[in-house]
Amino acid sequence: MRLFKLLLPLSFLFLVCTNANAAEPETVVVSADKMLDVITGKYIDHPQITIRDGRITNIDKQGSALPSGAQVINLPGMTLLPGLIDMHVHLTSDPKYSGYRSYEFTDNFWTVVGVANAKKTVEAGFTTVRNVGSNNFDDVAIKQGIEEHQIPGPRIVPATYMIGATGGHCDTTDFPPSITVPNIGIADGPDAIRATVRKMRKYGAEVIKFCATGGVFSKTDSVSGQQYSLTEMKALVDEAHMLGLKVAVHAHGASGIKDAIRAGADTIEHASLADEEAYALAKQHGTWFDMDIYNDDYILAEGEKNGVFPESLNKERAIGLKQRQNFRNALNAGVKMIFGTDGGIYPNGNNAMQFKTMVDWGMTPLQAIQAATVSAADALGRTADVGAIQVGRYGDLIAVKGDPLADVKLLRSVDFVMKGGEVVKRLK
Repeated sequence: MRLFKLLLPLSFLFLVCTNANAAEPETVVVSADKMLDVITGKYIDHPQITIRDGRITNIDKQGSALPSGAQVINLPGMTLLPGLIDMHVHLTSDPKYSGYRSYEFTDNFWTVVGVANAKKTVEAGFTTVRNVGSNNFDDVAIKQGIEEHQIPGPRIVPATYMIGATGGHCDTTDFPPSITVPNIGIADGPDAIRATVRKMRKYGAEVIKFCATGGVFSKTDSVSGQQYSLTEMKALVDEAHMLGLKVAVHAHGASGIKDAIRAGADTIEHASLADEEAYALAKQHGTWFDMDIYNDDYILAEGEKNGVFPESLNKERAIGLKQRQNFRNALNAGVKMIFGTDGGIYPNGNNAMQFKTMVDWGMTPLQAIQAATVSAADALGRTADVGAIQVGRYGDLIAVKGDPLADVKLLRSVDFVMKGGEVVKRLK
């Protein structure tokens, strides 16, 4: 008992000290030659950014007083930008296994692919992604693995399964009737669609993705044909919005694009065959266009070798140029634009290849960068967290040598990546 009385104060003191140390947030200070303020489009010289417990607390000039005990990272000769955002990826896809080749692997192989792609993506400077479709709730599993520090990767906004009509782009149409492939994302009619939205939310969806029209990589449908009625789309969007979820819509054809906008969808993916009425509706409703205009180059160059169905290659040849032309038309019409690449249709990790294509088809370098930062954060509803180097947002930073506003291709090879105050990739 005497020994217990002697040890009790010491134990209490140990617990107090341990808890005090555990409660002390980590502080990091990052400095560089320049910082791009993506909100104003202007450079700030010699910034000194303080990140405490993962979020930015101060943006000062170099030479300002440093917090006691802070880790200091100097990046001389470098330009800082906020971590990039890709609004349309499929981390659990690899284009090398296209067509029937994908059926050579066990279902859980794609989770492994997703783990590898998550690492490639964040090391490429994309610290946030919206994963708009995966099977087996793999995107939720990968998100959980990243958040538990089991694997490296970006912040993931998961959609889980894409929702679509029987026989449509979101369905499996590669086999005869004797072979069935279960897919819990397939739903027909307003009531079934509402129930499916609820199910996706139940198992981790933070955005709902549905297929309004046919697609390039679905073997048997028309790329432009509408696959849900306006009534069905309205039921889906209303249910998702009631649950606090935004809605992304796969839509190539003009009629499907316009009905999706009328239904209240938040973003239109691809938007390949949009017309003047679609642009006007998008502006009226505040709908974002998310047009993946780089991957046409990859699909046509590598698709046949990768096993892409001939029908799909023919569809890509038919709409690839039209999509780029309509990207320029939508931009000129004043439609709000965000950065989405369809990573997985081309190799994940090469997301930044699209910046130059966006500039080639009408954007300034600043507009292209804003599409992948402040505009993407706005479309996500995450302007308090990501998309800019600003007090209160996450300490998500990338750095490149040179001026990305003069040469946007610099973003293809970032030299430094930080996510939430933690270094992901260092200068070599």
